[in-house]
Amino acid sequence: MKFDKIMKQSCSFKKKGARDVRKNHYFIAVPIPTEISERLVQLQAELKELFPFRSWVHKQDYHITLAFLGEASSIQLEQVKQAMERIAKSHDSFMLTLDTISTFGNRSAPRILWQGVKEEPKLRELRDDVYYACIDIGFSLDQRPFAPHITMARKWQGETEFALGKIRAITAGKVENVSFLADRIVLYQTHLERVPKYEPLFICPLLQ
Repeated sequence: MKFDKIMKQSCSFKKKGARDVRKNHYFIAVPIPTEISERLVQLQAELKELFPFRSWVHKQDYHITLAFLGEASSIQLEQVKQAMERIAKSHDSFMLTLDTISTFGNRSAPRILWQGVKEEPKLRELRDDVYYACIDIGFSLDQRPFAPHITMARKWQGETEFALGKIRAITAGKVENVSFLADRIVLYQTHLERVPKYEPLFICPLLQ
């Protein structure tokens, strides 16, 4: 399965400059393989013509968030790196399967359009290990129930109410039940001014 070149088959950390990392935001996620991203961006292209969201996610930014950290000190980032290495050594790679499309926020004017991922115990176990390791490091994380998804678009801007039934009818059968291998976890840094805006800093492969 082909991934972008940055996704190397070893734990690696990209050294940053001398800037204050506390002003940056970070998160840990499972990346989406290139061939799956290509299918999602094709679907996205169809939807753009019919559903006016303010912004659509770049194909290189597709991911499944395990823990959003927010700001982090250099010491915390080193602790996160060590935790990721430890966790990756205790989890096998596993398959994930795409589910139906859905939204977060107001049903008539959603803030997020996302592609669902079917329930997979191995993903939940991985997320829990990452989540609680980050809590132990000192991060204050989102306490809402874990809902694995791939964000596709943000902020409905249509003049009429958003119709979830309509978008599900259009997307039915196009990517649902498509499976892919989850074989790594990645620490990302957010760059709001860039496209794509998520920079992979630290990559750890799961056991094969």
